[in-house]
Amino acid sequence: MKFKAEIDVMPLDALLDPQGKAVTSSMKNIGLSMIEGVRIGRHIRLFVEAGSKSDAESKVDEACKKLLANQIMETYVFTVEEA
Repeated sequence: MKFKAEIDVMPLDALLDPQGKAVTSSMKNIGLSMIEGVRIGRHIRLFVEAGSKSDAESKVDEACKKLLANQIMETYVFTVEEA
């Protein structure tokens, strides 16, 4: 079976996010000062062939841990659904 995974990788809250800080400052410059605390991350979509949803989730989790997210500096969450 083929499954689609949607993965969001974000910097840890305790770490400085220079991109997010720049966007937050720019919001003030364009009249959107009510928007604050912007954090910039990545969204990843991938497809995986697996025998079951739990197998697909296991493979996606392994990919996140080994390649897609730096667990020292980032967190990740994902969803898996049948494609």
